[in-house]
Amino acid sequence: MKGKRLYSAVLCGSLLSSFSLFAQESPNPIVAKPISPFVMLQQMDKAVNTLNYQLSYINITEQGIESLRYRHALVDQHVYAQLLQMDGPRREVIQRSNAISYFDASSGVDPFTLPGDHIIDGLPAILFADFDRLKNYYNFISVGRSRVADRLCDVVRIVSKDGSRFSYAVWLDSDSGLPLRADLLSQEGETIEQFQVVDFAVDDQLQQVMSPLVNAKLPPEITSLPKGSNAKLSWTPGWLPAGVMLLSQSQRHVPALAKNIESRLYSDGLFTFTVNVSPASETTSPQSYSTGRRTLYVEIRNNKEISVVGELPRDTAKRIADTVNTGD
Repeated sequence: MKGKRLYSAVLCGSLLSSFSLFAQESPNPIVAKPISPFVMLQQMDKAVNTLNYQLSYINITEQGIESLRYRHALVDQHVYAQLLQMDGPRREVIQRSNAISYFDASSGVDPFTLPGDHIIDGLPAILFADFDRLKNYYNFISVGRSRVADRLCDVVRIVSKDGSRFSYAVWLDSDSGLPLRADLLSQEGETIEQFQVVDFAVDDQLQQVMSPLVNAKLPPEITSLPKGSNAKLSWTPGWLPAGVMLLSQSQRHVPALAKNIESRLYSDGLFTFTVNVSPASETTSPQSYSTGRRTLYVEIRNNKEISVVGELPRDTAKRIADTVNTGD
């Protein structure tokens, strides 16, 4: 017995010695280079636009909670998508390539189709953002990992460099790159709105599920644009947040208000807002109102009503309105 124990001790010592020698002679293990948050967001963009997948999720806003399902598939290299409200009256949005069709059983409005390259209703704008453009005036910050829908996720924050806008925090599935949660955050970092996936699947069988849309009869496309969309206006804001671009401008008469309103529509690729100028009336008064991501700010100056309406913090809307030069 003593001999066996001695043999075992010698064998164990020999193995430990060999392991120690191997560890000393082995090269340093290869450590994977951390993926930058910009690359993570690029991977999300690729996943959102190229995978066949289904997201079941809830949207939480100040108006309440809504439950939705989003399906996306590529059929013969063409995009087909469906957004369906899961509770209450049936509301559905369908994408077939560059046509977006709207169906709402409760609105009393006939179904219609608009041109577009993705569904914008009920989905966070960050899902379809151009990150090559945004990187010039937003910081992308990695804030570690967390779990959503029982999946490990990489968390990235998207924060405007000049601090003038809201920000996003996005949870990206570590395997697929799909977004499983997106929080819209105030300038103070408080959650304003939340997109939260509760169940999802990446499945090529969705190509068969979505294939009936290939030959489906969709409602007619609305192609006419409002007149005056390229009107020449004599005023302009003196300051805008970095990266904001003019999308359109118009001049229209509003019979209910008995006055003309001039408008400019702006966007930075994440947030959209309008600046409006019209003659002030006796009933016009300054006002400021915010709910969720939307702000209405109105001021009166030189007998003109200047308003900023859209997805901006109140202080930013006020700063824009204060710098509008009406030419008076």
